[in-house]
Amino acid sequence: MAAADFWDCQSEAQTTVERLKILKKVVEPWHHADRACADLVEFLDMVDENQIESLKDLAVDVQKVRQEVENLEFQRLFTDPFDPNNAIISINAGAGGTEACDWAQMLFRMYTRYCEQHDQKIQMIDLMEGEGAGIKSATFIAQGPYAYGYLKAESGVHRLVRISPFDANKRRHTSFASVDVIAEVEDTPEVEIKEADLRIDAYRAGGAGGQHVNKTSSAIRITHIPTGIVVQCQNERSQGQNKAVAMKVLRARLYERYRQEQESELARKYGPKKKIEWGSQIRSYVFHPYSMVKDHRTDVETSNVQAVMDGDLDEFIHVYLKQHVSKI
Repeated sequence: MAAADFWDCQSEAQTTVERLKILKKVVEPWHHADRACADLVEFLDMVDENQIESLKDLAVDVQKVRQEVENLEFQRLFTDPFDPNNAIISINAGAGGTEACDWAQMLFRMYTRYCEQHDQKIQMIDLMEGEGAGIKSATFIAQGPYAYGYLKAESGVHRLVRISPFDANKRRHTSFASVDVIAEVEDTPEVEIKEADLRIDAYRAGGAGGQHVNKTSSAIRITHIPTGIVVQCQNERSQGQNKAVAMKVLRARLYERYRQEQESELARKYGPKKKIEWGSQIRSYVFHPYSMVKDHRTDVETSNVQAVMDGDLDEFIHVYLKQHVSKI
């Protein structure tokens, strides 16, 4: 990066910068924990057993280092070569009209809050609003080191039980929304996209108004004819930018399809492997008659529903990853 011609090729330079961020996320916490341990040992030699306050401070510092080491141990779970990548997240409302659309929007807010708390940037790709309230679907990219490694634990169907704010009789309703998480990938030899296999349609983007509503047909929808996979993007300013982002998502979906086919082939040869299937109910969020969020894969649960809806998902994600990786 110190080379004089480093920025001559913007795309390669940016790739190097992103790679550096990922490596720093692994190396720097280790060096910090190593220095902290050395400091604690040195401090321990200087503290007298009668210095109660100093011993209390030491105990607090030891606990902090313990947590840092546990976090480093947790990072060893990321064995998938795509774990360090950005995550492409799609949220789709299930059957149920306005109720399901409102639930999809609540999940969208939950994940954006999670990303904010973990210093991940959000790149919106597509957003389709519901007819009465909420959203029918949303697709965005969570950009940050190991975004996919963490958020892949969220793939599946999420179930909500609550007193409906849209029901005049205040009856209890159950709503469903699906969350799909795939890794953003660069060009891979396993995926070849031919122009002849694509149908590209341009249409006018819609939105809440202002700059989000285009006066020209700049939104792009790409259909991969052999597989029937459809991706679309309407959040960029130009048709060319929307097409580039849509192609990025298409490439990721095709590679995910390839990986699933390889896993299915291995399962047929060597026996079944536990795996999250699209359509499986992974978590329930109960607002009434009691407050509870429960993950059905790990049995982790909490009564602090508001914290979860504000993006506090770490316990669910960490326990799932620990159990899932241990069975691979």
